Amino acid sequence: RAALRGTRAEECCRRAASLPACFDITLSTQLGWLLTTGVTYLCRSAWKNWWVRGILTLAMITFFFIIIYLGPMVLMTIVMCVQIKCFHEIITIGYNVYHSYDLPWFRTLSWYFLLCVNYFFYGETVTDYFFTLVQREEPLRILSKYHRFISFALYLTGFCMFVLSLVKKHYRLQFYMFGWTHVTLLIVVTQSHLIIHNLFEGMIWFIVPISCVICNDIMAYMFGFFFGRTPLIKLSPKKTWEGFIGGFFATVLFGLLLSYVMSGYRCFTCPVEFNNDTNSFTVDCEPSELFQLQEYNIPLVLQSVVGWKTVRMYPFQIHSIALSTFASLIGPFGGFFASGFKRAFKIKDFANTIPGHGGIMDRFDCQYLMATFVNVYIASFIRGPNPSKLIQQFLTLRPDQQLHIFNTLKAHLVDKGVLGGSEDA
Repeated sequence: RAALRGTRAEECCRRAASLPACFDITLSTQLGWLLTTGVTYLCRSAWKNWWVRGILTLAMITFFFIIIYLGPMVLMTIVMCVQIKCFHEIITIGYNVYHSYDLPWFRTLSWYFLLCVNYFFYGETVTDYFFTLVQREEPLRILSKYHRFISFALYLTGFCMFVLSLVKKHYRLQFYMFGWTHVTLLIVVTQSHLIIHNLFEGMIWFIVPISCVICNDIMAYMFGFFFGRTPLIKLSPKKTWEGFIGGFFATVLFGLLLSYVMSGYRCFTCPVEFNNDTNSFTVDCEPSELFQLQEYNIPLVLQSVVGWKTVRMYPFQIHSIALSTFASLIGPFGGFFASGFKRAFKIKDFANTIPGHGGIMDRFDCQYLMATFVNVYIASFIRGPNPSKLIQQFLTLRPDQQLHIFNTLKAHLVDKGVLGGSEDA
């Protein structure tokens, strides 16, 4: 052992004596070494994933702006395509987990139920928003009149086909997949339909919520990547409190700024309506009070801090605080729910459609929850009776029914003092 130690000591001395010669290299070689080291560092797994996610995120944001520019019809088409892809990803997981490729007719029935549900929801939308066009065309008028009966008959056909396809040795498995399909329809199709309803209320109700979710996802990832130390939830080990809190403040600020910019443009604030004269969508109107600048008093506590007594802002910006708060505090629970789902079936992602991001469902798990909240929020705090829709329905009634409504309305207005009686008639 002593001889071995002596040999190692002599080797160390020889290396130490040769150090000056080893470091006598040119400046270009040094720079090359530093560049190689830096690239190697950046290509580590964490940084590599960061670059891949970052580049593809920018690509998706660019695509998002392009489809917004192309208009409402393209947006609705994209929403439907995303819905179909998400349905495919979740159903495929069910097939793989339960090894159900041998189940008779089940793949066909799953897609048949998707078709039935889409026919019902989109038929309701067409009847609601294209009422005049539907009443003008006789085939559409008949389909609209019996739409719900036709939808129920289609679903009932699928239900009977499922019962007839039951096989004795697969009863439990077939009912598992029957429930799987219907839960998927509830989560994906129903909520994607709400996205289209939000779109018809005005592009701003579509763009701001989606942008807030995207912003929160990006900022929470960046804050967590650079400052994350404290784990947030066991379902998502990479999520941290630092990312969660940083994403919240960044999203609220982003929502206020984006809302201020978009509230000044009619193409974003006006409801999307169908023009019967041009047979096209229009987004031109007089902006409501929600999108008109108003002056608000700043609380006394904050006046000494900001140095202002009043501030001019759009009322929609106040609503944007609620939207961005939900997107950053509650919206991520849609992602946690998806993480729990994937862990339950021991999969990393829903699919491999987008490198670094997973499947389409991995990107829209929070968006569906957000769409439901926005729809409920509009119905609860924003939307009122729509006079144009009431008039459209009134004009489709028989003359005697129209006269009855006219007399009832006239009597009501006289009682209220709006009309002065027979001399105003």
